[in-house]
Amino acid sequence: MTKGKKILMYGFLIIMSIISVFPLLWMVIAATNKSVDVTRGRLLPGGYLIENFKNLIAAQDVGGAMINSFKYSVILTVISLVICSLAGYGFEIYHDKAKDAVMSVILLAMMVPFVATMIPLFRMFSSAHLLNSTLGFILPTLSTPFLIMMFRQSARSFPHDIIEAARIDGLSEIRIFFQMFIPTMRSTYAAAMTITFMNAWNNYLWPKVIMTDAKSQTMPMVVANLTQGYVTDYGMLMLAVLICTLPTAIVFFCLQKSFAEGITGAVK
Repeated sequence: MTKGKKILMYGFLIIMSIISVFPLLWMVIAATNKSVDVTRGRLLPGGYLIENFKNLIAAQDVGGAMINSFKYSVILTVISLVICSLAGYGFEIYHDKAKDAVMSVILLAMMVPFVATMIPLFRMFSSAHLLNSTLGFILPTLSTPFLIMMFRQSARSFPHDIIEAARIDGLSEIRIFFQMFIPTMRSTYAAAMTITFMNAWNNYLWPKVIMTDAKSQTMPMVVANLTQGYVTDYGMLMLAVLICTLPTAIVFFCLQKSFAEGITGAVK
């Protein structure tokens, strides 16, 4: 590659990086400015971060919403990983034509939009007295076709000879799964955990329907509440969006290497 082509390539990559990072940078800057400065498009940091934070705390129960979001997201992530990995492992290791047919039906379920099942789910959960509960939050997304398919694809690269050797040595199927499969598929679990946590944290529609009590609201609901009314304080709103974004950004950056390996199906 010639020097001129390198300069053009790196120049293009730098420009695209700036364009990609700019919305996040603008959000951080807007969180430090007054609402009028945000609407004017001010691109310099201001001195209203603490004032915006005080207004946010006074307007919404941010602490309670953060606790709820962490609680719901962590519980859903842990249980979902166990259930989906067990399902994916079982579909591949104990493979037969009947399981292929069941898997096809599960994958077809991905085509059904959530809004088509939201009203029946709400009536069902209301009858079961699961409104404003952790169980009501996690049940609809406890097991997803995507994660089952992801773990099934990863199980295909798991050496079957090791399973046969473990069975000969007297290891039970449960011990093979927990002591051999899970440690081997660390990257897949990291990718699945990242996807599940981010989806649970950013989930807005179902919590908005199922969580009718203000004490059960999550961070996306808090952000949505700030846009209601006749006047919107954009500085306070951007600060709330920034606070809501940080947990998922931290999880992704901490697990980005394992996430990439898990998505590509790498096994170590």
